[in-house]
Amino acid sequence: MPHIRLATLDDVPALAALEAKSFPYDAMSARSFRRFIKLGEAEVWVLQSDASMLTGYAIMLYRQATKLARLYSFAINHPQRRQGFGSQLLKHMEQLAQDEHSLFMRLEVKADDAGALKFFHHRGYQDVGLKTEFFDDHSDALVLQKQLHFFDSERTPRQVPYLTQTTPFTCGPTSLMMALNYFGIEYANREHEELELWRESTTIYMTSGHGGCGPHGLARAAHKRGLDVELWVSESGPVLLDSVRNADKRKVMTRIQESDIAALELAGVPMHVGDYYATQLEQDLADDKLVIALISTYQFDQFKAPHWVLLTAIDDDFVYINDPDEDTVPWQSSAVRQYLPIPRETFSRAFGYGSKRLRAALVLGRKPINEF
Repeated sequence: MPHIRLATLDDVPALAALEAKSFPYDAMSARSFRRFIKLGEAEVWVLQSDASMLTGYAIMLYRQATKLARLYSFAINHPQRRQGFGSQLLKHMEQLAQDEHSLFMRLEVKADDAGALKFFHHRGYQDVGLKTEFFDDHSDALVLQKQLHFFDSERTPRQVPYLTQTTPFTCGPTSLMMALNYFGIEYANREHEELELWRESTTIYMTSGHGGCGPHGLARAAHKRGLDVELWVSESGPVLLDSVRNADKRKVMTRIQESDIAALELAGVPMHVGDYYATQLEQDLADDKLVIALISTYQFDQFKAPHWVLLTAIDDDFVYINDPDEDTVPWQSSAVRQYLPIPRETFSRAFGYGSKRLRAALVLGRKPINEF
């Protein structure tokens, strides 16, 4: 019966021999294996098919800041391949990564190793990049990645439809359209509605170019279309003014947002000045509401850009989002970008934009029947 266990220093000679046979173009030394095992720099696991033979091994590295597990090396003894040992060991490593709350497993494969690529592709791994001259023989490596954690749809069976924004500046409208779809509010033309929502919600100017959408404008557009809206903003009055240096442009931004705020007050839309906490998010989602939140993309792409996303679910470890920007995970299908898991601590850092850490959240729900 195959047995998987942590490697010991006694395994080093067999590990080095298997490594040399499997990767003659880029073999690790016995010294490297000893360092990994002795110093705990990585997890080294071995698979034995009998008491005397080392059938395979895997080395795993964790990057806690990114919730990324890296399968640093993986090998099965050639005569024992195609017997299910590779699948068994890979499943074991994926389970370990899941237990550590890693979102993704990533690895590198020699770009011309058709057998290894077929093995990983058939097990859900997708090509996400190319590293040129990666190995010691200067050959290229394909970077493969697999998402490990998904939303438990059996526990909360609702599924919020996913849409991708069609312009670089309509993340807010697209997030709102996903909410409209979920709550059964129809619109005639998808592309026309996306731009119409942007025209109604834009701050006119923002950062160095055209305006994105402000929280008050988005709330006004959502209320106009029949949604129950509650707005949370961490500061009062017109916002995002510090993103534009030109005084005349700031005046225009102020005027349009003052108009939105006056319209919300007249309509009786609740507007709270203060922080929107995770405990409130949990309660709102449990009440079958959806939340559009303003984030900074810095935690994801190292660029400090304002971005609206739709929050669809939360559990002990993750906030789940429908991100309208397909560039967030371009290698994933739309089905996988739906309910994308973000570690709660990562989302907490991302929730807020600009030097003042503006935090804005639109809580959306169905209007009570007597309000129609």
